[in-house]
Amino acid sequence: MAAMKHTIAVFLFAYLLNQSHGEGTLGSHAHLFSDEVSDMAFPDGFMWGYSSAAYQVEGAWDEDGKGESVWDYDAHNRPEWFPEGQNGDIACDAYHNTDVDVELLRRQGVSTYRFSVSWSRVLPTGHLDNINEKGLAYYRDLIQKLKQNNIEPFINMHHADNPRPIEDEGGFLTEDYIDAFVDYATLLFENFGDDVKWWTTFNEPNQVCSGAYDTGGSSPQNLHPGTGAYICGHNLLRAHAKTYRVYDERFRATQNGKISMIITESWTEPATNSSDDILAAERGSLTNYGWYAHPIVFGDYPEVMRERVDMRSALQGFNQSRLPVFTDEEKEELKGSYDFLAVNMYTTVLATDMEEAPIEEIGLGSDFRVHTYQPDDWEKTASSWFKVVPWGARHLVRWIRDTYGDDKGIIVTENGYKDTGNEMEDLDTRGRYHKMYLSNLNDVIYKDGVNLFGYLAWSLMNDVEWYEGWTTNLGHYHVDFYSPNRTRTPKQSAAYYKKVVTTNCLLDSCQPATKRIML
Repeated sequence: MAAMKHTIAVFLFAYLLNQSHGEGTLGSHAHLFSDEVSDMAFPDGFMWGYSSAAYQVEGAWDEDGKGESVWDYDAHNRPEWFPEGQNGDIACDAYHNTDVDVELLRRQGVSTYRFSVSWSRVLPTGHLDNINEKGLAYYRDLIQKLKQNNIEPFINMHHADNPRPIEDEGGFLTEDYIDAFVDYATLLFENFGDDVKWWTTFNEPNQVCSGAYDTGGSSPQNLHPGTGAYICGHNLLRAHAKTYRVYDERFRATQNGKISMIITESWTEPATNSSDDILAAERGSLTNYGWYAHPIVFGDYPEVMRERVDMRSALQGFNQSRLPVFTDEEKEELKGSYDFLAVNMYTTVLATDMEEAPIEEIGLGSDFRVHTYQPDDWEKTASSWFKVVPWGARHLVRWIRDTYGDDKGIIVTENGYKDTGNEMEDLDTRGRYHKMYLSNLNDVIYKDGVNLFGYLAWSLMNDVEWYEGWTTNLGHYHVDFYSPNRTRTPKQSAAYYKKVVTTNCLLDSCQPATKRIML
């Protein structure tokens, strides 16, 4: 408890100090509409790329031996959850368009492409009893073609798409999941590790566990409010740690790669300068990004998360906390199980303290006493939750550095702008979004001294945005989802992003870089 009080005191002091220098909440809101753009070139060696996810782009959902994923199951058994016909059965048909997509990446000038492997494509049952060689061959071909074009493959092992057989066995809610995932990850290391130097185990576990097992919104929507997300997260973290240690023990010496986890965060800014709101915002970040970052950095959950869930669980009559406890051995396995810190970022929310929820309310929203909202006058996008807040990017990355350090480096693994998917002249919307967010990220490098080493835009092309189908999208290339070959057409934003990644500059000209990225 003393350590937590010390941390809170330090945070309060730092926040109020920033306020006095014009970097805090109220003064920074004006940055939302500022046209000031950094004229410093990004550091030499900065990593530029795109990110994607298997279900959202690949298609070929049952071809060449692929098994059924939880999203495939939803598309065929719960079609009312998707706009008519807008699911991942064909998606962008990336499975049959490897040459086309690698050529687009080459034209864009990026040095990195982050894609996810469909667990169901390489292990149709989720287990090693059925290894699908054709699935492995698809990813091997993609990796080789990326490398032939000087594009570094960056593999994410899990992007919200458990194999349906694994889910039928209990999914993240059972400890059996841990060994199954480690077997799957080991298969990937064995097959691709000589050519792949960048790995992540899970993408957005905070969203996956909450949406799939607690609040809804993500497949399989097996909801257990107040308990499901905590059990899911606990087993996921254990699977991550064991995977990291397997890589350490069996593959790192010969493959020399890096491995981590990708965590998403809507930056949580205090709505006012009151100590209650400042602490609520910090609590919000620690129980969102920190839920997963704290264990992989320090070996256990944030103290405030532990204390809040333990306290409410006891008052609710549970004989043990709804938040599981790591063993000492698991804490050691988790601690330091990352080679870089990764963050997906899109928007920002304001946070206020709220009264303690009635004790009979059992759920994530009741556990942490944080109310978040976005002002009506913030710039809107195609989704109500997603507003354009460029300064939040700088505040978020700086907070990650201040809380978890940046000695191993920080990378933005997703960032992009959402519209209805058909806007081709998007320079003043999507293009400006990237410019302003990247300007703030440039400032966090040069003005705040953060070791930020890369930026992967979401996304190269329009895709299947889960239950929204293609009614909303974030791509730099439009995809004709009604044409046989899913024709890709560049938008204005594609040209702007290409210019940025090939010049390291957000404007027509920049001051020379004064830093170099050392990985």
